[in-house]
Amino acid sequence: MQWLPISQQRYRLAEGPFWDARDRTLYWADIVGRLACRLGPDGYRQWQLTEPVSAFIPCASGDALLTLASGVYRLDPSASEAEPTRFCVADATPGNRANEARCDARGRLWLGTMQNNIAEDGGDIPVTQRSGGLFRIDPDGSVTQLLSDLGIVNTLLWNEAGDRVICGDTLDESLYSHGIADDGRLVDRQTWAGPHPRGVPDGSAMDSEGYVWNARWGGHCLLRFAPDGCLDRVVELPVSHPTSCVFGGPSLTHLYVTSATPSEAANDLDGAVLTADVGIVGLPCTGFAG
Repeated sequence: MQWLPISQQRYRLAEGPFWDARDRTLYWADIVGRLACRLGPDGYRQWQLTEPVSAFIPCASGDALLTLASGVYRLDPSASEAEPTRFCVADATPGNRANEARCDARGRLWLGTMQNNIAEDGGDIPVTQRSGGLFRIDPDGSVTQLLSDLGIVNTLLWNEAGDRVICGDTLDESLYSHGIADDGRLVDRQTWAGPHPRGVPDGSAMDSEGYVWNARWGGHCLLRFAPDGCLDRVVELPVSHPTSCVFGGPSLTHLYVTSATPSEAANDLDGAVLTADVGIVGLPCTGFAG
């Protein structure tokens, strides 16, 4: 498959891609660059923010959610300047920031947080604390904490029945499967896919066959896992640090991959958002129901 950048622009830490099938528009964020980005039929737009942003997700009400270090905000995408209004605070732990964020089939936002690892100048801060958590934000703004004592939350995917969620911890180099109880609690944690020599797990997308495409930070590739967590294939990439992926395009067969430009990066395409037709139909994204 041929991977091509969607533009000439390169990002410091592109993350959280979301495909809005209604508008044929791709949303993503640059965490370190503090940018919320969107590319659609009307062209490319970006909004400059004052703090790290990890996800940019459209809402049923017509605006969009931003997951920032200080909370979850709403942004009017028709506004010329970024003037977000705070919707809720999921994680009030001092020194934490938002990281992974995806909506489940009911349009509820699941947000993983972590110890902030980004200095004011954009440099790296070592992650030394397992202070992160996993939170669910309902459309009315109510917050439920689901997990605590996490390192770096990455990947949020649900099975077709909606009774299990795959959620990874990059510090553990593993992806876990959790059962979702009737009352919403997470139970029965199992290791779904453990460490692999090709990088550590970052964000993921699921295809219509139930296979998971996992971006491997530092691994120059995606790993495609079968529904039981067994490795199906390695998909080589022209970037050293892919961060996440999402299915999009008219038939949901194009995979969009975000990437980073860390100090040790050496590839011309590092920091690009890539796309390729992988010939497999993916699952659509769900926006926020509020």
